[in-house]
Amino acid sequence: MKIFETIREALQDKEVKIVLPEGEEPRILQATKRLVNETSITPVLLGNPEKIRIYLEIESVTDGYEVIDPQNCSCFEEMVAAFVERRKGKITEDEARKLLREDVNYFGVMLVYLGKVQGMVSGAVHSTASTVRPALQIIKTLPWVSRTSGAFLMVRDDERYVFSDCAINIDPDANVLAEIAINSALTAQIFGIDPKVAMLSYSTKGSGFGEKVDKVVEATKLAQEMRPDLAIDGELQFDAAFVPSVTDKKAPGSPVRGKVNTLVFPDLGSGNIG
Repeated sequence: MKIFETIREALQDKEVKIVLPEGEEPRILQATKRLVNETSITPVLLGNPEKIRIYLEIESVTDGYEVIDPQNCSCFEEMVAAFVERRKGKITEDEARKLLREDVNYFGVMLVYLGKVQGMVSGAVHSTASTVRPALQIIKTLPWVSRTSGAFLMVRDDERYVFSDCAINIDPDANVLAEIAINSALTAQIFGIDPKVAMLSYSTKGSGFGEKVDKVVEATKLAQEMRPDLAIDGELQFDAAFVPSVTDKKAPGSPVRGKVNTLVFPDLGSGNIG
């Protein structure tokens, strides 16, 4: 079963609302049409209700979604109070009102925080930083996560891969890279992928040298020590990680041979190129 069919099946008959802060963006409106027609998810769009209604009616979508106007919301003062409390003195009520009226990502994250929706999808027209920042300030990370990172879910037919970190950490040190590897493996599991993690480098098992190689070697060791139950190997060049015949030559006995599906890049530049 393809991954999106798996997710759709898992959500069937569950009352799930997902807020889409960029509610007037055409791609989001087209996504709303598909969500309404193909899933049981209720999209909650932020924006001008009349503009959104007209667009979706043209697309023959008349119900199955909700619209909230951040400029005219009955729960606005509740959100302001919760925002100020959550930030614990780092923001005033006036500053909270300004952010919630002007920044749809903050508004959307507050809907998640207050339990009015179960999740948020954003970033079609906003940068990674402006999308992630509100979540870090309000939702925050799990207790054992010291550094947030970004994972790309790559799908080709029935093949599924996780690429990390391709969004946030420019040049993580060994400790951060180890944490990225573990959290990426957990992300893979969420999507039904049995994680086989490759710590990528320009070196395979000592074929190269330098500080950047040492970092990946140390990160691999740390990740293996922290989660010995996970299949993690490194340092590996891409071909050694991905092509079994090359693995046999460069990294014989690798526990991820021929099964790599979670690729951890050593820095943001490599991740984006990858």
